[in-house]
Amino acid sequence: MLEITGLSFRYKKSAPPVLDGLSAVIGDGGITVLLGKNGSGKTTLFKILTGSLKPQSGTVLFDGEDLLGMPPSKRAARVAYVPQETVYGDMTVCDTVLSARASYVGVRPSKRDRDAVRRALERMDLLSLSGRRMTELSGGERQKAAIARALAQEARLIVFDEPTGNLDIANEWLTAREMKRLSREAGVSILTSIHDPQLALALGGRFLILKNGKADAYGCADDLTGEVLSDCFDTPVRIVEYEGHKIIVKGEPL
Repeated sequence: MLEITGLSFRYKKSAPPVLDGLSAVIGDGGITVLLGKNGSGKTTLFKILTGSLKPQSGTVLFDGEDLLGMPPSKRAARVAYVPQETVYGDMTVCDTVLSARASYVGVRPSKRDRDAVRRALERMDLLSLSGRRMTELSGGERQKAAIARALAQEARLIVFDEPTGNLDIANEWLTAREMKRLSREAGVSILTSIHDPQLALALGGRFLILKNGKADAYGCADDLTGEVLSDCFDTPVRIVEYEGHKIIVKGEPL
């Protein structure tokens, strides 16, 4: 369980806070979708959880332990991060996934490291591409390699920062399906920001809305109403039913 209490962060002393006393509890298992307008603090929160940024105040507990005070190797066993931009240079897919084992690897990779990499490649159906360079992959394949890298880390929580933001429709839904499969089959908890509320509905699970640096709403997918989304994005949103599916209609007619 992730318990966030009174988390505040600003990039400059004179700047307004990006996070302003944020408090939230994220339970184990399943998918939690983070929603909010651009600049609402989603990426900042993720960077705090993964140790890239330090908040000015507040605490983050992972199963009762101080996540912010953990050494990187201990934190890596709990939280893995899949960034929005996955740039890994000219490394092979195998070496990219192996790099996630940095906190475990000694002088050379152990059998446990190699086994973890193989399991991750198999789960993401990437074994046949393990020798290919990352620069040779399609956008969807690179995203799958990024997910495999997070899996090889063997963390209990995987944080995805807008994982579908730069993908076409086919790869967007492929990534969403992989996230649901991982949550269901691998038993990892997933915390992800999603730009498209329609995709958030499709992912199901729970949602957390950030607004003005605070948690504005929290609940299950059934609680994600047009009123909640309208308030989140400051624009009219309706949810209609079509052939048993919920469809989000955004904005006024053009």
